[in-house]
Amino acid sequence: MSALSRGFVSRFRYLAFNPATPFDNALRRFSSEPLVGAHESTRVIEAKPGVMTPNSRRPGLIAVKCGMTALWDKWGARIPISILWVDDNIVSQVKTPEKEGITALQIGCGQKKEKHLTKPEVGHFRAQGVPMQRKLREFPVTEDALLPVGTSLGVRHFVPGQYVDVTGITRGKGFQGVMKKYGFKGGPASHGASLSHRSPGSTGQRDAPGKVFKGKKMPGRMGGQQRTVKNVWVYKIDPTRNLMWVKGQIPGAEGNFVFIKDAVYKKPDISLLPFPTYFPAEDEDPTELKPLVADLGEVDPFMVAD
Repeated sequence: MSALSRGFVSRFRYLAFNPATPFDNALRRFSSEPLVGAHESTRVIEAKPGVMTPNSRRPGLIAVKCGMTALWDKWGARIPISILWVDDNIVSQVKTPEKEGITALQIGCGQKKEKHLTKPEVGHFRAQGVPMQRKLREFPVTEDALLPVGTSLGVRHFVPGQYVDVTGITRGKGFQGVMKKYGFKGGPASHGASLSHRSPGSTGQRDAPGKVFKGKKMPGRMGGQQRTVKNVWVYKIDPTRNLMWVKGQIPGAEGNFVFIKDAVYKKPDISLLPFPTYFPAEDEDPTELKPLVADLGEVDPFMVAD
């Protein structure tokens, strides 16, 4: 008996004397018909409000960066603002431990024509029964935060005053030198330098080992990489237009997609967050909702003595 056959037989015997679930999974690989009495998942996922625990993990959202501006709060302080547009976020796939081995939600954003998608993408959307989406992103969640396919997620998934982490692709700046890319000082600007004002200088040594070590900062491509800005403060939310104002800068150019999720370090108050997402009331009219602004307190920061 060959080594392959001996290994196959030993593995088959191991599965036969273990619980039914791995044994059934092994037999399914050799049979196209389902087993009678095999363990099948009967998980039912419902779109209903739940109770969030400290260990719960909600899904995030996909947004489009509209640009930057500035606002003045009620105390007269100037706040740099990045505007994000949450465009038709829906759950396009649910991943469970029984099938995929993980607990996650695939969120789709925007709309796209079928002729602009690949055949695998079209087949994926048709199999899930959801519209053709422009952008997809998978967010790991806990089991109590699972949502059924087709659930809509709006900008009220987040609340003003909480902190979020925003991930995006930075602006590409092309091939740059070490002064722009790493902030090198450069050479002398007047005497003692000849055509080496912005050069990186020495990159190694002549004697042993006589090589350039890995990781040496040298000219090269700059930007165009995925970066995450942590602890971004949500200042304002407009449910009518699905817009969100956050404080400070976020990676990416205008029109780029960014991915927003609850902050990891500055965790928001779980009692204020809708879990697993915000479900509007039946009599709620989206066109009559007013923007929500973060609570700035009742103490004027300019009048507080140091």
